[in-house]
Amino acid sequence: MTLKSKAAVVTGSTSGIGLAIARALAKEGASVVLNGFGSADDIENARAAIEREYGVKAIYSPADMSKPDEIAAMIRLAEETFGSVDILVNNAGIQFVSPIEDFPVEKWDQIIAINLSSAFHAIRAVVPGMKARGWGRIINTASAHSLVASPFKAAYVAAKHGIAGLTKTTALEVATHGITVNCISPGYVWTPLVEKQIPDTMKARGLSKEQVINDVLLEAQPTKQFVTVDQVAALALFLCSDAASQMTGANLSMDGGWTAK
Repeated sequence: MTLKSKAAVVTGSTSGIGLAIARALAKEGASVVLNGFGSADDIENARAAIEREYGVKAIYSPADMSKPDEIAAMIRLAEETFGSVDILVNNAGIQFVSPIEDFPVEKWDQIIAINLSSAFHAIRAVVPGMKARGWGRIINTASAHSLVASPFKAAYVAAKHGIAGLTKTTALEVATHGITVNCISPGYVWTPLVEKQIPDTMKARGLSKEQVINDVLLEAQPTKQFVTVDQVAALALFLCSDAASQMTGANLSMDGGWTAK
């Protein structure tokens, strides 16, 4: 498969799943727009590494995914730089855990904005160009929580269920234009964010590292293994291929069997 002459925007791509997807697309020849938070040095190192390793153009947009105007400006920047946005990966997301009666209203608003509304704003901006060219791939990072719930995650679960619905609706609207729209629903993925949670959980619960991993984090995943960022990226890459041209409106689980239960 080659994605030469294609351009991709991947939100939340300065680390973790998003960065792995951006690198996978670049490896196949796509120019990429990175987006997300982090230290300026880390972001520049990631951007430069993509250009150096894969010989493609990579740029960075600091657009805040809670601000519709900045999302629209990011898409315009990509179109002006590369001439098109052929692949959109809506991956940005945040989490907050609280009983619903104590859930801070501002956290609800922020999670809905970043995890759900940002995908709407980005999709809305890229669809006209994709329709004009007769080709496009839109991939939304959902979660096992797009299919099932866990307590104390009201905003996150609501947003991810919303992503699944947004995926289906958009897929139906663009189905005759050569555009596919799908979402990937990972379970627990081994990322720096997850790794950093382990020492605090060990301390709070009086557990060993192995107990935290197996009895807390992986309790829901029958395989007792983390999904890797490269596995998620490989699935995203497949969805961009011609072989996946008849896959649209799908919610693809990659969760070690979590939602099979």
